Amino acid sequence: MAEPWTVEQVAAVAPSPRAVAAAEPLAVVARWSALGGDDRSLWGRCRGSGAEPYDTMVDHAEVAWRCTCPSRKLPCKHALALLLLWARGGVPDGAAPAPVASWIGSRDRHRDGGAGAPAGAADPADGGGSGDDETPGGPSGDEPAPPDRDELDRSRDERVARMLEGLTELDRWLDDRMRTGLADPALAAYDTWDQLAARLVDARAGALANRVRRLAGLVGSTPDWHSDVLVELGMLHLLARAGRHLPDLPGPLADAVAASAGWQVRKADVLAGVPDTDEWFVAGRSDVREDRIEVRRLWLYGTTTKRWAMLLSFAAYQQVLDDSFTVGTVVHADLHRYPGGALRALAGERYADPLPFVEPLAVGLDEACDRIGRAVADEPWLERFPATVRAVPTVSGGRWVLADGSGSLPLIGPKRSLATLLAASAGEPVTVTVEWTPWGLQPLTVHLADRAIDIGPRADPSFVGVS
Repeated sequence: MAEPWTVEQVAAVAPSPRAVAAAEPLAVVARWSALGGDDRSLWGRCRGSGAEPYDTMVDHAEVAWRCTCPSRKLPCKHALALLLLWARGGVPDGAAPAPVASWIGSRDRHRDGGAGAPAGAADPADGGGSGDDETPGGPSGDEPAPPDRDELDRSRDERVARMLEGLTELDRWLDDRMRTGLADPALAAYDTWDQLAARLVDARAGALANRVRRLAGLVGSTPDWHSDVLVELGMLHLLARAGRHLPDLPGPLADAVAASAGWQVRKADVLAGVPDTDEWFVAGRSDVREDRIEVRRLWLYGTTTKRWAMLLSFAAYQQVLDDSFTVGTVVHADLHRYPGGALRALAGERYADPLPFVEPLAVGLDEACDRIGRAVADEPWLERFPATVRAVPTVSGGRWVLADGSGSLPLIGPKRSLATLLAASAGEPVTVTVEWTPWGLQPLTVHLADRAIDIGPRADPSFVGVS
């Protein structure tokens, strides 16, 4: 293979700096299949937002590109991503497949015959388009026009600008709070927090708005509420500063910060990614009410991959939440994960009916703490993380805890959940799936030898679940 380009050379052929930024998330080997290159060309299939992967080819010697995506920009982000991957040594040597060899041959014939096409244009002879509707190989006039990518880019840029303005305003608001101190009577007024949350919603930072509204409920709630509020204000400051430096952060960390701020990723883009296929054990369920919306978290554990995943569902107050996954069952299915290191995923194709209960793999509290600690070290703003542990519920220091030979951790949650946990354990060690929070462990499921008992919190406390 010829000497790879540099990243600067790739940026030089891009239509705009935004195009390079859009290509960066695609410049990873995991997004590509049938990847290869030789002394003249590069090729590969990139998973994008469409149902089928995009076939991308680059003539790096004569500087031309061809892609089956509908982008009007030349080169498109897939061609730029392929070049970036090549520049970083991620494209293996190989023999050009027939379509690539045919395209290169067609370009050479046109060049030698004096009818060479401009760099980046599609050749009429190869029967394909470069993604530009105006090329002979593009969509016919009676087909619907593809989305206006320039308009989409402008919309995205405007949204990014609004979010950055919101994060800047949040940071100024936090500075004001530190100057006035936590004794400021204004903190006891819900409007103080609600107005900030409303501005963050306008700035498309909905996740931060939810954190602000929850923070309002901490004021005056306990004798040591000042320290709790200060910790949360510190987390908001960390996220605000990190969000304002997204372009400088490593890819996975940038994705995690964006998701924590509230950046919405289209479901179609998530479902277009490579799935995690596994026998997923539905370990626990947790419902909560946020504003006027009920949110359900389902924690799934891959029996083969040994990885956790979280499915989220939403419903208006007292409406039915998704109940297609039953706690205590195993489902052979695809899960499509959101960008970054987040556990959130979308359910994809299912390959079999749910299987009955199997006893999950449990760890000690010390190992659970190690795993939770690593997760929090990666994302200090993390609020929840699952674990399945083997421990005994008991009382220590005047409060309920889970304990084993390595130590104990405090329990939180509705009295009904704690009472059911104690009754099911009969004072002996029991396998239980819990949800870690900064305030303690929320028990979700008690796993007995013959069944699983769902004791997770519900948004409507009057609802009595059937285990």
